[in-house]
Amino acid sequence: MTVPHPFNGARLPVAILGATGMVGQAFIRLLADHPWFQVTTVAASERSAGKTFAAATRWLEGDMPAAVRDLIVQPCDPALITESVVFSALDSGPAQELEPAFARCGAIVLSNAKSYRMASDVPLLIPEINAAHIALIVTQRAQRGWSGAIVTNANCATIVLAMALAPLHAAFGARRLFVATMQAVSGAGYPGVSALDILGNVVPYIGDEEPKLETEGQKILGTLTGDAIVLAPFIVSAHSNRVAVEHGHTVCMSVEFDVPVTAGAALDVLRDWRGDEASHGLPSSPPMPLVVHTSLDRPQPRRDVQRDGGMSAHVGRVRADPQLHIRLVAMGHNVIRGAAGASIQNAELLAARGVIRAG
Repeated sequence: MTVPHPFNGARLPVAILGATGMVGQAFIRLLADHPWFQVTTVAASERSAGKTFAAATRWLEGDMPAAVRDLIVQPCDPALITESVVFSALDSGPAQELEPAFARCGAIVLSNAKSYRMASDVPLLIPEINAAHIALIVTQRAQRGWSGAIVTNANCATIVLAMALAPLHAAFGARRLFVATMQAVSGAGYPGVSALDILGNVVPYIGDEEPKLETEGQKILGTLTGDAIVLAPFIVSAHSNRVAVEHGHTVCMSVEFDVPVTAGAALDVLRDWRGDEASHGLPSSPPMPLVVHTSLDRPQPRRDVQRDGGMSAHVGRVRADPQLHIRLVAMGHNVIRGAAGASIQNAELLAARGVIRAG
């Protein structure tokens, strides 16, 4: 199934904030040939503003798309950027002020920042899991008095966790999770972690990462009741580690459910899951949102992270847990599925549902 083109075959102009950074560059790569959206404005900090994008950017992966090379980098100012759709790769500090400024001017802001993820009136969206949460946009506009909106995607490791947990929680009711992550260096941006700190090493701390893992999944898997999300009642205990992997966050988790669950029953649920129908046929949606591996040593970032353009999540080593019920390993591309690709898929859902319109 392919979702009908929402703009009658034309590509909608979009802007990217924080375009020179790692996630901003991922937006540009993923949107270069997108059937619905076209990058027409790139924006970044004042030190980059006024330069061509090629001059302002140290391009990190592949070839820079020709269409953006000569674009003049704009300051992140809603008075100067008129596109109705804005993809934000800003850090949380500038995002706190700038994203609402764009929403007040009528833009739909697709945000990667943590700043508004847990706000009660802001959707924390994964289309395969909680597409219905876009209804919060109505509440957000009413409460904040703006015509635009902020829609967020989750922390990159949380997305991997949520994709693996969603079908199991729906079937059995998750109660407690123990989670340990092994997170790629690209999650720290560029230049990121010093080679002297990461080569031959594991860094058992990533600033502010564990609280995100312990709270964001409760909102994503929560239930929309009226104009609010009732958080899912499970508890998460998380440990986050930075490891010497380029792309791909790995999440090892043990889960206790409301009812006893066998590994076989869990595998059946994971294999059958296709995600919310609202996500089916969107340009960025993978054919299988969750790829289940049966080999004892999979998933692995080096072998699996680029499957389906990096938009699939992967799960394997599903087995009984001696203290809880089930343990498993999940993995996904942190820059694509966990960041830029997630925001683009969110925009596609909003366009398919008529929240984003041409003109």
